[in-house]
Amino acid sequence: TMALNPGAKSAAALFARLRGASPFFLISGPSALESLEHALFMSDALASLSVRTGIPVVYKTSFDKANGTLAVSPRGLGLDASLRAFEEIKRASGLPVITDVHECWQVGPVAEVVDVLQILAFLCRQTDLLVAAAQSGLPVNVKKGQFASAGVMGHAAAKLRQVGGEHVMLTERGTTFVYDDLVVDCRNLELMREAAPDALIVMDATHAVQSPPSSAGTGTTGGGRRFVPTIARMAAAVGVDGFFSRDARPAGAGAE
Repeated sequence: TMALNPGAKSAAALFARLRGASPFFLISGPSALESLEHALFMSDALASLSVRTGIPVVYKTSFDKANGTLAVSPRGLGLDASLRAFEEIKRASGLPVITDVHECWQVGPVAEVVDVLQILAFLCRQTDLLVAAAQSGLPVNVKKGQFASAGVMGHAAAKLRQVGGEHVMLTERGTTFVYDDLVVDCRNLELMREAAPDALIVMDATHAVQSPPSSAGTGTTGGGRRFVPTIARMAAAVGVDGFFSRDARPAGAGAE
């Protein structure tokens, strides 16, 4: 039996805890849900980190990597198996769980189990998806499109609020620079806060250093991992509410 969603009171309590986090909260976990065993290992490690540091952690993983570069890119465990896994992750680790939804019909079943919904960067302007996520009553994290300005993200936050979405998070993850690179404009962190004053502002320092695959390449996303601390320190200096960090693993392993 799937767990019921945390309800308005629990959603508000979680959002308040994240807003009050000092010095910040952390969203972290493997990019894709590859196996329950791996997820339990990762969530246990992150729960221990949270206890040691006092930093609130939200466990992040995806049930379907529907935005992979190649048609043969690994997709994950799928919805039904993932929902059962999310329940077990929450029960074993005590961590709240965030996952992304790609289509409106996914919001209902996913919101019955997880604690926060995420909208992928490529989908940050999709009104119907934003509305469906907001109407779940859960906090919603919208990742800034690589093509989007801070003002566009302010409009995304407004779409959520206009249908009752009170708990909004906006995540910076870099901006497209020509074809095969991303840059991080630190002004966006302040501009997004101005555009959506009630939202929590998050820096995704890992996806911000991605190098999108070129047409001449292998179809595998790369990146400058060594620059993650640089981007994170920059965001900390500007001031953010939280950080987003996908797990680090040897090149070529797992879903990405």
